[in-house]
Order: sequence, then structure tokens, then C-alpha cells
Amino acid sequence: MEKAKVYFTDFRTQVGVNQGEKLQKLCRAAGIESIGFEGKFAAIKMHFGELGNFSYLRPNYVRAVADLIRALGGKPFLTDCNTLYPGSRKNAVDHLYNAEVNGFNSVTTGCYVIIADGLKGTDEATVPVPNGEYCKEAYIGRALYDADVIVSLTHFKGHEMTGFGGAIKNIGMGGGSRAGKMQQHCDGKPTVDPSLCRTCKRCARECGSDAISYDSGKAVIDQSLCKGCGRCIGACAFDAISSEQDTALEALCCKMAEYTAAVLSGKPAFHISLIMDVSPNCDCHGENDAPILPNLGMLASFDPVALDQACADLCLAAEPIRNSQLGDNLARPDWHHHHDCFLDSNPNVRWKETLAHGEKIGLGTREYELIRI
Repeated sequence: MEKAKVYFTDFRTQVGVNQGEKLQKLCRAAGIESIGFEGKFAAIKMHFGELGNFSYLRPNYVRAVADLIRALGGKPFLTDCNTLYPGSRKNAVDHLYNAEVNGFNSVTTGCYVIIADGLKGTDEATVPVPNGEYCKEAYIGRALYDADVIVSLTHFKGHEMTGFGGAIKNIGMGGGSRAGKMQQHCDGKPTVDPSLCRTCKRCARECGSDAISYDSGKAVIDQSLCKGCGRCIGACAFDAISSEQDTALEALCCKMAEYTAAVLSGKPAFHISLIMDVSPNCDCHGENDAPILPNLGMLASFDPVALDQACADLCLAAEPIRNSQLGDNLARPDWHHHHDCFLDSNPNVRWKETLAHGEKIGLGTREYELIRI
């Protein structure tokens, strides 16, 4: 496979040129105009940030991408799927409110927000995984499945499980419905904390396997009947249901790559990542620690594997910020230096497996040419 082209520009600008204009110039140079947007629905897949988190991408960058797509004749909309974990984005009502509070609306971005997997995270499409080894089928948000074009707009940052959150995580994990996230994250099935159960029976009404009963007065999940779809987690308004059996990190990384392949299969796609406000953990947190690395720049490519590899390489070559989680770890006299900013920030993470597996299944290549704009 020949090297992929990844286009890069830093955040320097001249007087009279703003960052949005520079981002549009980057996208044009990377070839976004070669996609036939005319009259097509273009999903801008992004992360709206948990309430209380301030490190997510500013709406101004989203506006630049949406305006460019509209200028090319497309019909852009912003989208993400509901979360598996409790928080401010676990159903479409809360998710839309969250997006509005964090500044994503039709005025600021020029397009509307659609939660891809619907009200309770159950509006999904089941699609085959090309060359899937861990997952043969993927459960993805219906709006992503229905979109004609996928444009991923990613805040590249650290992550406490997968090392970093890049394009593959944005599309693969972010594009999965609740059942899809369950399949990627968990090898087990959900259980009920009886101390939190209010016996409202919403979970039983949502369960498609008749696996939930109340013989003891509290909800109980019959593990022999449960299919592990996670819909009961979304139905519970009191956070009484959760899954404690996380899949191995290596498997999680590989599943994300496979889900990305499933979301993108048969569709034109374009990928943008901004390495800025590089927090040590995901934007799914209701807070954000200080950045571990300086703001490095904006990148764009048709290849999500090459894009993530290029972003990772730029981060590995960057000087860590001293007053940060990464800086504190590196300053400890007893610290085992990994010479890897992601591992030195969160020492139990895995990230190379995501890119290696993505390349293996034909999602893209880790070999790239970095073209500076």
C-alpha cells in the first residue's frame, strides 16, 4: 500500500486571517472538494463534550467545516451517539441540552444537531464489519448509517484507556449505539445495584430479552437471558445498572478499528483532527485537567489510520508541559520513563494496537507523507 497523504498546518496566522479560514484552506488542500457533496447529507461526527468539561473543540471550528460543506453543495449536520455510562449525554434529551449549553446550535455552527442513535440509544443499524475478527456485525447510530458522507472532526487528546482519542475513536466508539458501545467495551453483561434501584420498571420495558424480573422487589437481570445490549443502562434514570466487566484493552482498541470500518464502509469520508488543549483524559469527563502537550496544529486526510498515526507522531515529538499530569509523572525520581507521552501520562493504556489492527483489516495505512500547508 502506498503512503497516505496527511496535510498539516500549525496554529500560526497572519493578521486578517482567522483560524476558521485556515482550517478551510487545509481541508481544500487535502482534497475535500473531490467528494461529491451536492445535495447529500453530510454527517459531521464529533464530540460535544461532557458538561463541566472545557477542553472540547470550540464551535467556531465546527462552523468553518459546516460552512465549507454547505458551499460545496452538501447538507451538513452535527452528530454523535449517546453514551453507555451515566452522565449528561446518555439520552437524546440530555444530549441535546448538553450540546446547546456547550455552544453547539444552529446559530453558532450553521447546522443542526441530530443524535445519531435516537432518544434512548436504541435507534441503530446492524451492519457487517469488513474483515472483522472481533466483531462480525456492528451496531451503529441510524443517522450515521443514513448519511451519504461522513466527515469526522476530532479533538485529539489523551485517553485513560486507549492512550489517545483520535479519528478512529471518534468514529468507531462514538459511532456505536448503546449496544455497539457495549460490544466494544464489555465482555460481560450488566448488573443491578439494588441500593440504587427504585423499582420503576423502565429497564424491564426496554429489555428485548425478557431478562429483567422483580421477584425480590428490586430489578434482577437473568444473565442466561441477557444479550448484553446495554439498553437497560440507558433506560435507568437512577444509574442503578452498569457493566463492570471491561474488555481487555487490546481487544477494545481492535474493536474500535473494526467499528470505524463498519461506519465508513461504502461511504465517502474525510477526516480532520485538531491537536489542541491536549487533556490527559477523554472529553467524556465532567472536568478536564491541564493540557499535557502544547497546541500543535490541524491535520486532514482521507485515511483515518494515517491521520491518527501522524497525530501520535507529532505528539511523541513534542515537549511535554511541565505543569501537567504528564509533567508531574516525568518529574518523579522513581518514574519509569516510557519515552511515550501517552504511556507516561496514563501508564496502563494501549494505543498502537488500534493502528496496527486498523491497517490489518484494510481501514488505512500507518505509512504517510506529511504535507505542510
